[in-house]
Amino acid sequence: MIDPFGRTISYLRVSVTDRCDFRCTYCMAEDMAFLPKKDLLSLEELDRLCTVFIEKGVRRLRLTGGEPLVRKNIMHLVRQLSRHLDSGALEELTLTTNGSQLSRFAGELADCGVKRINVSLDTLDADKFHAITRWGHLGKVMAGIDAAQAAGLKVKLNAVALKDFNDAELPEMMRWAHGRGMDLTVIETMPMGEIDADRTDQYLPLSLLRASLARQFTLTDIPFKTGGPARYVNVAETGGKLGFITPMTHNFCESCNRVRLTCTGTLYMCLGQEDAADLRTPLRASEGNELVCDAIDEAIGRKPKGHDFIIDRRTSRPSVSRHMSVTGG
Repeated sequence: MIDPFGRTISYLRVSVTDRCDFRCTYCMAEDMAFLPKKDLLSLEELDRLCTVFIEKGVRRLRLTGGEPLVRKNIMHLVRQLSRHLDSGALEELTLTTNGSQLSRFAGELADCGVKRINVSLDTLDADKFHAITRWGHLGKVMAGIDAAQAAGLKVKLNAVALKDFNDAELPEMMRWAHGRGMDLTVIETMPMGEIDADRTDQYLPLSLLRASLARQFTLTDIPFKTGGPARYVNVAETGGKLGFITPMTHNFCESCNRVRLTCTGTLYMCLGQEDAADLRTPLRASEGNELVCDAIDEAIGRKPKGHDFIIDRRTSRPSVSRHMSVTGG
């Protein structure tokens, strides 16, 4: 699959549910209205769609949410998709999780051929963690990380950088992560969906964070890639890697190899644009895959050059109306 700008689309992110057992303040309103279950694709339909994408050239597949591990019988889907790892058609099957369910599922994920996972973790302070997630408990996530590492999964931490919340804590988080063999990626908050907080109060440009870290650590740019948008540095003092995802200050659109599929069968060609394609209708219109293949080809032909994210005092509304949990990060 080649988009209009010559980029090969080889990475599919699939939001298996818009539901989550946390209500992170930068991601969701506390009183969220989730999709009715009847609107969701079945696990079998998700498997079928993912398989079509793999046949069309997707080599990396990431399950996201919401929180993917709260989807009922989600491990059935993971086990079905793992056949593409066995065949060699898929290079990597992974997921992004808040860690709350990892104690239950880490072993089975490893058995299904999952080699690495991303865990979202914005603070190591239990009280602050509960405040930022509203419903989460740090101890449960820490137990999940322990279970994942014990199962042999490589864990990478994702932290959203939030001004006056965790910016002062990020150096210690990095030391802790690297001390346990985990890389850390910091992410700028993105203007997606209406939330209760003011994003202009939360927004921390990672250019400022990097400059601050460079006064304490020796940061060396490296060409390391995991298939996503992060740019990495090596940290001499810890021996670990630190990633920066900068959709606001330095977007990564020129090398975008990703599209995003929601749990309703909607395909978003860009995280930061509203344009989308309905794949559920052609999927259900025929037992064969010709119609859905045509719909995917047409959608890839509309993939834009980049997004138009902006956060400032004059622009109080989000750049896109849907919440991150709908699209899947």
